[in-house]
Amino acid sequence: MSNQELDQLRNQVDELNLKLLDIINERAKLVQEIGRVKETQGVYRYDPVRERGMLNLIKENNDGPLKDSTVEHIFKEIFKAGLELQKDDHSKALLVSRKKKPEDTIVNINGEAIGDGNPHFVFGPCAVESYEQVAEVAKAVKAKGLKLLRGGAFKPRTSPYDFQGLGMEGLKILKKVADEYGLAVISEIVNPADIEQAVEYIDVIQIGARNMQNFELLKAAGAVKKPVLLKRGLSATIEEFINAAEYIISQGNGDIILCERGIRTYEKATRNTLDISAVPILKQETHLPVFVDVTHSTGRRDLLLPTAKAALAIGADGVMAEVHPDPAVALSDSAQQMDLDQFDTFYNEVFKGRTITV
Repeated sequence: MSNQELDQLRNQVDELNLKLLDIINERAKLVQEIGRVKETQGVYRYDPVRERGMLNLIKENNDGPLKDSTVEHIFKEIFKAGLELQKDDHSKALLVSRKKKPEDTIVNINGEAIGDGNPHFVFGPCAVESYEQVAEVAKAVKAKGLKLLRGGAFKPRTSPYDFQGLGMEGLKILKKVADEYGLAVISEIVNPADIEQAVEYIDVIQIGARNMQNFELLKAAGAVKKPVLLKRGLSATIEEFINAAEYIISQGNGDIILCERGIRTYEKATRNTLDISAVPILKQETHLPVFVDVTHSTGRRDLLLPTAKAALAIGADGVMAEVHPDPAVALSDSAQQMDLDQFDTFYNEVFKGRTITV
């Protein structure tokens, strides 16, 4: 074969390469349009049945010389690139995204404007055990001019034999105490079926770490007009955390507070590993306020104060911590809860040198 013949063949290959490029890009534009249609319909972008059907059709019409396995590999890469395009379009369209809404979201709870640039605080026992126990903590919270009270009535626990909470009766206790002390209640709901009744007793729906990807619960919380405090899952990436919030806001409820509460790593010195860098990332990527739960992230009361200071220093909108009148006899997580004297010290140290409106 002469050099001239070789050059002609290579020129043909170059022309085909450019034609393939045009065709692939034309396909990509169609895939983007399909992605936009799927988004409006709430349809998941990846359809394995559709992909398998396309691959089968392609192989049925493959006359060689490429083997079916080679053709399938090539088109799978093309399909993958198309899905990535849909993903990019989707991320730009997220309702929780800072790109979608440049200004900060302010969540108003009992006169507290969460996300207004001032730090806010949520204190209360890990679990509601009795009226007297909750009332004692509420009295201490109220005395400091604070307005938000937490307490667990539904307690998803690692062991089925641990205290599971008082359920709806616990929410009634929280409501009674909160009304007496003029506080707003934040409590976790674990079952979508309980939300309709629970909203009569609580001011903020908490969705715990173990339920961050309970999508039916997320959608149910998004369907009611109550603020939601969403905790990051035990092993969730920041992207997964943001998408969980998107489930809520997509149902019409934009009053969402994100809460970093530590993630599971190989480290055993603390209950979880506080991902403090998640705070500025979430503040940059979303318009939602961000809290840090220093209790569940550390599991150690001796680390509550320094981690709370770190959270506020890095830009968190608020801190959540647990307080119990007598942690030694607490029915859950006794090692991580402050007693009332420790609560006083914690509060005074956190507020030292700060001008904070409460």
